[in-house]
Amino acid sequence: MLRIRVRLPDRPGSLGQVARTLGAGGADVVQMCVLERDNGRALDDFVVAWPAGAGIERLQDGLGSVPGVEIVGVWPTVEPAGVHPDAAVIGQVAAVPDRGPQILADAVPGVLSADWACLAEPTADGEAVLAHASLGRTAQGGLPPLDPLRPRAFTAPDGVEYAICPLAGGRVVLVVARTMAPPFHRTEVYRLEQLVSAAEAVLTTGLVQTS
Repeated sequence: MLRIRVRLPDRPGSLGQVARTLGAGGADVVQMCVLERDNGRALDDFVVAWPAGAGIERLQDGLGSVPGVEIVGVWPTVEPAGVHPDAAVIGQVAAVPDRGPQILADAVPGVLSADWACLAEPTADGEAVLAHASLGRTAQGGLPPLDPLRPRAFTAPDGVEYAICPLAGGRVVLVVARTMAPPFHRTEVYRLEQLVSAAEAVLTTGLVQTS
């Protein structure tokens, strides 16, 4: 699977032309999301089924030949199964509330087309302590600065793209990372924030019911 982010003219026919070009290149469009529309331009994400290990040059060449289309990024993704993946994640959190935050961290990379995620605990000196890491986090380096503690996206000096969102009143921060991909869009940060809010609501309800 690939996620393809393109900027294109916001006019009738442009979206269909991009979809047809992807299909002609051998990609099967699984999902499409409009990230923004402004000043006559749109930013769209396409998720396409693509053979593992196959080169993407013909897709890039095809999209590059469409007038007005700019390729923002093409990167691998593992999309979660189901029509409503966010709801499925919250269901998993509710089913095993004792591991709710860890389940959320393990699931978020698939939801946001990221490489890995982790739970980090901020310290008084501005550092962060790793509390839990999902599959995919192979780097042994330190975590990025977490201050200010608010939902946001940023690019680290080494080029890694991050999105973070505090939970548990800021005692823990959910950190999501990806490389060789565009920065997290504000809609992705908002989606992360909504997931965290829903998970916290489920966990709080569970604590009240069992107390």
